[in-house]
Amino acid sequence: MILEIVAGRLIAPYVGMSLYTWTAIIAVVLAGLSVGHWIGGRLAAGPPDAARSYRHIAWSLALAAPASLIILPLIRVVSGNILGSPFGAIFDVVVLTSILFFLPSLLVGIVSPIATKVAIDEDPDNAGHVLGRMFAAGATGSIIGTLSAGYFFISWLGTTKTVMTVAVLYAVIGFGFALWAKRRAAITSVMVLALTAVSGWTYAKEAYVSPCEVESDYFCIRFDDFSPTSARPSRLMILDHLVHSINDRDNPGLLYSPYMHFVEELRRKKLKNADPFRAYFIGGGGFTLPRAWAHTIPDAEITVAEIDPMVTAAAAEHMWLDTKHAALDIHHEDARVLLATFPPEPRFHVMFGDAFHDIAVPAHLVTREFHQLMAARMTDDGFYALNVIDDGVNPRFTLALAQTLALDFPAVEVWTPLEEVDPSGRITFIVIAGRQPTGETHMRATFGIVRSWARINPAELERLASTEDIPILTDDFAPVEQLLSKFLLQGSEG
Repeated sequence: MILEIVAGRLIAPYVGMSLYTWTAIIAVVLAGLSVGHWIGGRLAAGPPDAARSYRHIAWSLALAAPASLIILPLIRVVSGNILGSPFGAIFDVVVLTSILFFLPSLLVGIVSPIATKVAIDEDPDNAGHVLGRMFAAGATGSIIGTLSAGYFFISWLGTTKTVMTVAVLYAVIGFGFALWAKRRAAITSVMVLALTAVSGWTYAKEAYVSPCEVESDYFCIRFDDFSPTSARPSRLMILDHLVHSINDRDNPGLLYSPYMHFVEELRRKKLKNADPFRAYFIGGGGFTLPRAWAHTIPDAEITVAEIDPMVTAAAAEHMWLDTKHAALDIHHEDARVLLATFPPEPRFHVMFGDAFHDIAVPAHLVTREFHQLMAARMTDDGFYALNVIDDGVNPRFTLALAQTLALDFPAVEVWTPLEEVDPSGRITFIVIAGRQPTGETHMRATFGIVRSWARINPAELERLASTEDIPILTDDFAPVEQLLSKFLLQGSEG
């Protein structure tokens, strides 16, 4: 179970984290365990022979150790050849996870039926009780492994060292069973040779070094210098496999991302006289816009709900965020849970949604129940802005979101940057919701980078929605990944 939990974090820098990646991981691990159980059952057949059973267990664990360790270099070698295949991202993820995790799961799966057979042979008159104890022990082990991975290993060691720890544990336990089986020399020799070979390959591929500069409970965080137009010191933050934020060191108000630039243009147009200006951010990431507003708006009151404290710490260390700035009030909590604790007054002028799992917004942050919570805490002249990554031709999730927002906000608009071109057909839409319309159909930048945006005609949105079965998003039903599944079916692009 430790390896199964770690698997999601391990492949996140290559394919991201979504319902589809977790589905593939769970299915592959269960498939490996199932085949292993079948093989183990075959090996356990026959008259009682504890020594033979221990020998089989020892061999299984001795081979599971290098099979687990080899995951580290293997993912670097095969991922580039698999991802981006013409068969689509779901196929890619299933194949990648199968190559990495099927064999370790199979080898470990062999152990359980053999150990159960040994226990029954020792107390054949109480076979039912023995089976119950063995199943209970297996479930307890799974619980301990899951909790250990989620709350200890990943947080303290990171994914790379966790995989190494699992390999060592398999080797140690396998050696113990080899002693019981009185085959210490043969089994140990094979295991040491296999581990040595795999360790050498792992070192050669530099796979002992994590691809993450910072690894948190939620993300693999990386950074890269970004200088698109000049030698200005700028940097981007990558969460898992997607760029999340781009910050300029010397000019916080220089906004490279078109959707953030648009929100600032709209704020200047609609709320330039708000005093004090109050904003609520659903997700922080690199804190690009909070940082800009903290430096450019006098007496601003900016609340940021960033669930991952290590993202905030990384933004402070690498993205020039001043967490002590008087305008910033940073909370490391879920944005919806935090918002529910706030009193109805004072209200926010701008509420900005910028939280993602892969390309999808977390489902509980796009439902009508959350929108009602926001509407009750927004000023009459304020607006909610949310950037949405979706298909430019048939944006099913964007349509569902707009349709749901319209139930609680009289004015809902969908905008898009005119200069954005993506060969995959993917577009970052900007959804604006409030009590008053913007009154515009086109906007041009009045500062910073030269760019423009266009509002999608409401009649076109109605036409698109009428051709699809577009749901209202609620806490009971918010199929975000399914509505965005086109990109997962097309291919793995980051």
